[in-house]
Amino acid sequence: MFNPKYILTDAMVKALTSIAESKAVIERATILPQQELRLRRATLVRMTHSSTAIEGNRLNINEVGALLSHKRVDAPQREIHEVKNYLAALRYIEKIIAGGRPISEKVLLRIHALVTAHTLPKEQSGRYRKTRVYVVKNRAGFPNEVVYTAPDAKKAPQLCKGLLAWLKGSEKNNINPVVVAGIIHQEVAAIHPFTDGNGRTARAFATLALYRRGYDFRRLFALEDHYNRDRAAYYAAINIGENYEKRRTDFTPWLEYFVEGFKEEIDNVRKRVVSLSHKKINDRVDTKIFLQKEQIEILDLLEQTGRITMKDVAGILKCPKRTAQLHLQKLKKLGLLAQVGKGPASAYVMK
Repeated sequence: MFNPKYILTDAMVKALTSIAESKAVIERATILPQQELRLRRATLVRMTHSSTAIEGNRLNINEVGALLSHKRVDAPQREIHEVKNYLAALRYIEKIIAGGRPISEKVLLRIHALVTAHTLPKEQSGRYRKTRVYVVKNRAGFPNEVVYTAPDAKKAPQLCKGLLAWLKGSEKNNINPVVVAGIIHQEVAAIHPFTDGNGRTARAFATLALYRRGYDFRRLFALEDHYNRDRAAYYAAINIGENYEKRRTDFTPWLEYFVEGFKEEIDNVRKRVVSLSHKKINDRVDTKIFLQKEQIEILDLLEQTGRITMKDVAGILKCPKRTAQLHLQKLKKLGLLAQVGKGPASAYVMK
């Protein structure tokens, strides 16, 4: 049974307290819906760019943004697939949360399948590995160095099931969501359950765990940026043992790195959100333009799909059709949506 060992140091407790305080400030801040959607889009681009760049993808952040907007990019096809795949995995995570679905083994495998689509053979994408794997450090002019030996392939499925069981119990045991995400990230990387794509899957799966516990910070944080800014520090922090057994000895060093990095990213989110909020107050923007959380979700979905119906809204928000219609009418009245068609065939697009 998976039972991670770690100590909550004074520095970690202080950082977790700061994160909780920032969470309250970010959630209360009132910013324009257009600004929030713009920030969310920029965050999605940063998450994708950094998580794929860590693994060697050479597309720059502008090219990642172009792919998000369905524009053509002149780059190797594999690198384009890697970026599109990670974007698809993040969208899938949003659907899991919106649908209230539990985090399961099927979800973990689906995230890996999305992350590795068109870059791994179909029999390896979304499936546990069949062979032993090693993490190798390449050094110019020197022999390759094995820095980590993953557990036997036969153990990977059971180890993942053990992690998922622990994750399910972590909420009942009231373990801090940030600590939970850090442990998930480390454990998926340590199990190395797949032939390739383990790092991206670990980072995406940790994000899902945070969102699940309500630690989405309005989906404005990109922890991947912290890793990508200093990859050497990231690798040094996550490699806490040369094999699986040694990595299980003590999670504390990794969690110290993870929690501090999380705090830095959330501090940046807080500054951006507060800055926008203060600006609106000083400029005396009409407060009627500020929207409810559900209405922001509608605009966010519309940005992804380009078109939405009342039935779509009722399904996403899990609300009666009458309530969905009221949300849409308010957005239309504010000039944020335009209605196309009439009667049962009517739909809404961004104005």
